[in-house]
Amino acid sequence: MDEMKGKKILVFGSGISGESAARLLLQSGAEVILYDGNEKLDPREIEKKIAGTADHLESNMADWSRRLQIVLGEFPEQLPDHLDLTVMSPGVPTDLPVVEEMKKRHIPVWGEIELAYVCGKGDVLAITGTNGKTTTTALLGQIMERYRDSVFVVGNIGNPYTSVSLETREDSVIVAEMSSFQLETVHTFRPKVSAILNITPDHLNRHHTMEAYIAAKERIAENQTPEDVCVLNYEDDVLREFGQKTNARVLYFSSRRKLKRGVYLDEGRIVCDLGERTEICSVGELQILGTHNYENAMAAVAMARAYGVPVDMIRQTLLEFSGVEHRIEFVAEKNGVAYYNDSKGTNPDAAIRGIQAMNRPTVLIGGGYDKDSSYEEWIRSFDGKVKKLVLLGATKEKIAATARRLGFTEIDMADSFEEAFEKCVKYAQPGDAVLLSPACASWGMFKNYEERGDKFKELVDRL
Repeated sequence: MDEMKGKKILVFGSGISGESAARLLLQSGAEVILYDGNEKLDPREIEKKIAGTADHLESNMADWSRRLQIVLGEFPEQLPDHLDLTVMSPGVPTDLPVVEEMKKRHIPVWGEIELAYVCGKGDVLAITGTNGKTTTTALLGQIMERYRDSVFVVGNIGNPYTSVSLETREDSVIVAEMSSFQLETVHTFRPKVSAILNITPDHLNRHHTMEAYIAAKERIAENQTPEDVCVLNYEDDVLREFGQKTNARVLYFSSRRKLKRGVYLDEGRIVCDLGERTEICSVGELQILGTHNYENAMAAVAMARAYGVPVDMIRQTLLEFSGVEHRIEFVAEKNGVAYYNDSKGTNPDAAIRGIQAMNRPTVLIGGGYDKDSSYEEWIRSFDGKVKKLVLLGATKEKIAATARRLGFTEIDMADSFEEAFEKCVKYAQPGDAVLLSPACASWGMFKNYEERGDKFKELVDRL
């Protein structure tokens, strides 16, 4: 914390992560310039959000405002002069010309995760992967809360790591969900236990190539040593290869085969073998459905066992865990139709898992923001289950063209989310399901997938 005192630090981006990073830096005695390219933002509103609502934070604002400068609109050329550090918000691309210029000037470029890690204490258990991160993080967080007094569940799950960094203690455990965007800007970040759940194409509009996306994910283990553990999915070819290269001790999990050492499914039972075979539970006892969720559970088991959590605590938590909001979440049954909210299906691979979990004829809402994804595998996964596809958003024409090329023609278009929902209600018969699993991000229509999922649930409630 003391190393930030008096330093001149640029925070790039004013979203939740940027505001949280600015607050941490002000608390640490730094001089902060908060920059955002959106000139329509209100600087006073940003200041209020940084100050927070707690009395002690508001009383600090007089001192903080002397050390806080808010810059909006076009990036000023002279701004990088005399900067000691730049902290990037995860939503801001790191290959912008102004960022490249700062790197040329040898100004360190960190992300929110690196900042929180440097200012914080305790052991970090970090999770990444294309899909399943939030479920695995939530489950592992609940396991650790049973095991330790001081536990923080942070990161891409919606609670910035920087917001709790100064509350952490030497005996704290930080369970962190990490996106590829966040991992691009780590330097010294070193989790005690890391996990990469799977890697399939996503965010190629940001990373440009699959190789760059994979490299960003693998950075989670970059600073780990043989004293640390990296948990990997044995059934993912990229990760099996990565297991040969990482410096960390590797622990695999598998849903398809028995492992000599690791966590695996054996005739419907989750087994952990770290030298001695221990049955954790039967998948039939779990409240979460689908092979992808059993994989998430196995990853959490592997991480918890690697950290030394007793089996009985892990088992008890697994049996109580009811899943994550917006991930194949049963909303209600109305007029004989079951409604499922899978708004977190923001890429084709995640949305495939949503369809695979359905056990009724399904009317599907798809489409949204274009992340340069390919939709062939998603359409193929319909496999007789999807009776109607209602499309909306920037990707609707692209998806419709792909579907027709593959022989799926039961398609309707909508101009708004409400219209899409109304069409689904019209098409669904008693015994069917309506599934929101868009295979696309929500941007352009909603702030995030949570807002989209909440809107869906609100419309269901009104039926």
